[in-house]
Amino acid sequence: MFKGKKIIYQLFIIGCLSFILLPLFARKVQKSNSSLPVTELSKNDQKRYQYFFLEAMRQQNAGRYDAAFSLLQHALDINPNAAEAYYYQSMYYSQLKNDSLALASLEKASALNPDNSTYLERIAQYYIGNRNYDLAIEKYEELSRKNPESAEYLQLLSQLYQQQKKYDMMIQTINRLETLQGSSEQFSLAKMRVYEMMNDKKSAYRELKTLVEKHPLDANYKIMLGNWLMQNGREKEAYKNFMTVLQDEPNNAYAQSSLYDYYTAVHEDSLAEKLMLNILVSPKMDNETKASMLRSAIQKNEQESGDSTKIFHLFDLALSVPQTNGDLAELKAAYMSLKKMPEDSLNKALEKVLEIAPDNAGARIQIIQSYWAKKDFDKVISLSQTGIAYRPDEMAFYYFLGLSYFQQDKNDNALDAFRRGVSQINSQSNANIVSDFYAIMGDILHQKGLADEAFAAYDSCLQWKSDNYGCLNNYAYYLSVENRNLQKAEQMSYKTIKAEPNNVTFLDTYAWILFMEQRYSEAKIYIDQAIKTDSDSIQSAVILEHAGDIYSMNQLQEEAVKFWKKSLHAGNDSKALPRKIKQKKYIKE
Repeated sequence: MFKGKKIIYQLFIIGCLSFILLPLFARKVQKSNSSLPVTELSKNDQKRYQYFFLEAMRQQNAGRYDAAFSLLQHALDINPNAAEAYYYQSMYYSQLKNDSLALASLEKASALNPDNSTYLERIAQYYIGNRNYDLAIEKYEELSRKNPESAEYLQLLSQLYQQQKKYDMMIQTINRLETLQGSSEQFSLAKMRVYEMMNDKKSAYRELKTLVEKHPLDANYKIMLGNWLMQNGREKEAYKNFMTVLQDEPNNAYAQSSLYDYYTAVHEDSLAEKLMLNILVSPKMDNETKASMLRSAIQKNEQESGDSTKIFHLFDLALSVPQTNGDLAELKAAYMSLKKMPEDSLNKALEKVLEIAPDNAGARIQIIQSYWAKKDFDKVISLSQTGIAYRPDEMAFYYFLGLSYFQQDKNDNALDAFRRGVSQINSQSNANIVSDFYAIMGDILHQKGLADEAFAAYDSCLQWKSDNYGCLNNYAYYLSVENRNLQKAEQMSYKTIKAEPNNVTFLDTYAWILFMEQRYSEAKIYIDQAIKTDSDSIQSAVILEHAGDIYSMNQLQEEAVKFWKKSLHAGNDSKALPRKIKQKKYIKE
C-alpha cells in the first residue's frame, strides 16, 4: 500500500489524465511502427481491457492502490501490447523503489509505442538517476531527433556531455542550439567557457573576439575580452582594451574597476591608488563599485600592515560626496566592528547610516541594543519610535519600545506598544520575539488585575514557544496564587526546574505550588533547595516568607518564625507577616 500525500497527489493526477489519454494511447499503439509483434484484439477483449484499465484508474483515484496495481496487471494479461498500461505500471514500481522493474516496464511501453516521447524521456531520466549517462545521452539524442524544434533536449545533452567531459560534443550541441535559436551572446560565451575547459585558449579568444566584433558599440564585451587577456598573461593588450572603452566612456565603472585590477596586477601601486581615489570621490560612480574597491583595499591592508587609519581615510573620502544609499556607511560600521573600535565611535558610524537611510532596520537595532545595555531607556524609546515610523513591520522596534516603558513602570505605554507589535505578527515572525511579546503582556495584564487576559496572553506565548521558561514560571505562579488549576500549574513549573534545576525563582514557584496542593513535605524539599541555592547577600523576602509558611505546615514552628522574621527584615510589608510571627502559625492572607 502506498503512503504519503505527495504520492497520492501524483497518482491522482495520473488517474485523471488517463481517461483523456486512453483513446490516444490506444490509437498510437495501433499506428506505431513497433518492431514488436502486435496482436489485434477482438472487440470483446478490447472492451474487457478498457474496462479493467479504467477500473484500475478508478481504484487508484479512490486510494486503493493494491487493487489498482492488480487490475493493471490483469489488463495487461488481456492486452500484452498496451503501452499505456506498462507506463502506469512503471510508476507503481517506481514508488515501490523497484527501479529495475520500473525501467523494464517503461522500455516495454516505449518499444510498443516508439513515437511517444514521454516514455522515452522517462527512460532517459531513469538512466540519469542511475548515473548511466552514456545511455541517457543515447535517449536524449533520440528525443532530439524526434523533436528537432526542442531546445530543452539539446540543453540537457550539453549538460550530460559536460558531465562526461565530452567537450567536443558540447561544442557541437551548442552549435545545434545556435542553429535552432539563432546566434546570441549566450552561445558565444558558452562555447568560450567550453574552450577554456578544453584548455584551447586560441579558440576561446576567437569566440570572445568575434563577440566584440559583432557588438562594436557594447563596451562590456571589450572589457570582458580585456579581463580574459589579463587572466592569460596578455596585460598590454588588456590595457589597450580598457583605455579604448574609457576614452569613449570615462565614467564606465566596469572599465575603471578592471583598469584598477590591471594596475594592481602589474604593481603600478601609485596609479592604482590614484585611480581608486578618483573612483571613491566620483559622484557618477555607483556605490557597488566603490564598495568593491573598499573591500579590496581592506583585504590588502589586513595582509600588509593592518593600519586602519588608511582605510578610514578612504571611507571618509567615499562618504564625502552625496550618497544614494547607506551601503558605504554600513560597510564602514562593519569595518569598525571588525577592528573592535570603541562603542561610541561605532554608534556614530551607525547614526551616519541612519542619517542616509533612516529605514535601515539593522543599523537602528544595533544602536538600540547598545543603549539598552547602558539602560538608557529614553534613548531606546526615541530610536524605537522613529524606527516604527519608517518600518512599521519590524517587530523588534515594538519589542524594545515596550520593554523600555516596562522598565520605567509605564505599563500602559508598554502594553500599547506590545499590542501594536502583536498586530504585525505573521507566519514569518521570529518565534522568540513573539513569545516574549505575549509573556510580558501577560505580566503587565496580571499586574493590572486582568487575570483572565493575562492567562490568555501566556497561552499565546507558549503556542509560539512552548519552552519559554520565564512565561511558564510566571503563569504557574499566578495560577497558584489564585488557587486555579493547580495541576496545570505544577506541570508547567516542573518543566522549568527540570530545565534549570538551580534557578532560585523556579524552585520557589514549584515549592509554593506543592504547598498549595497541601503536599507540605515535598514543598519543604524544594524550598530548602531554593534557600540553599540563593547566594544573594540579601535573600528574597517572598522566598523567606514562603519558607516560613511551608515550615509551619510541616509543624516546624520555631524555624518558621525565624524565616518570617528574616522576611520582615528583608522589607516584606505583608500585613499577615507580623501576625504569623506573633501567633507562631501560618495565617492565610
